[in-house]
Amino acid sequence: MSLLNSSKGRKIHTRNIEICTYESGGENIIVEGILKEDRLIPFYQNSGKKHPPQTVHNMIIQMLIEPLSLTIKEIKVEMPGTPHKDCVQTSNSLQKLKDMCIAPGFTSKVKKALGGINGCLHLTTLVLAMAPAIIQGYWVYRNKEKGDNEISPEILNNYLIDTCWVWRKDGPLMEELKKNTKS
Repeated sequence: MSLLNSSKGRKIHTRNIEICTYESGGENIIVEGILKEDRLIPFYQNSGKKHPPQTVHNMIIQMLIEPLSLTIKEIKVEMPGTPHKDCVQTSNSLQKLKDMCIAPGFTSKVKKALGGINGCLHLTTLVLAMAPAIIQGYWVYRNKEKGDNEISPEILNNYLIDTCWVWRKDGPLMEELKKNTKS
C-alpha cells in the first residue's frame, strides 16, 4: 500500500531536476542541469503578501567537461526565475568550480566552496545532482563507438568499486568486470 494512496491530498509543490549530456563537437562534453521548482497553490510570504501559484526557482547550469580527466573547463549559470532579485548575485559563485575534477571528494569540495553565504543552496543542490550524471554521460560518450572500451584501473577504483551494493568489491559484477579489464 502506498503512503500516497492512503492519504493523498492535492499536490502543492514540485521540484524537478533534469540533467542532459551533449557532445561538444571536440573532445569535450557539455552537461546541462535545470532545476525548476513550482508552488502549485496560493501561498503567503512572511510579510503577509499573498502570491498565486508560480515557479519560484528556474536555474540552469552548463558545464564544459573534459571527459578523460572529468575536469570542469567552463561553467555558465542562468537564473531566469528566482524568488528574490538578489539571488542572481550568486550566479558567479560557481566559477570556483572551474578546473575542479569530478572525482572522489567532489561533494565536500563543492559544499566547502559554495556552502552557506558563499553561494546559493539551490545552485549547490543542482551541481551535486549533476556530478553522478556527468559520470553517466561520460560512460555514454566513452562507449558511443565499438572499440577499445576497456575501463582503466583508475576509473575502476575511483568510480565503481564499492560505490553501491551491486558494484561491491567482492560482488559478481565486479568480479566479471575485473576479468575483462587490464590491470
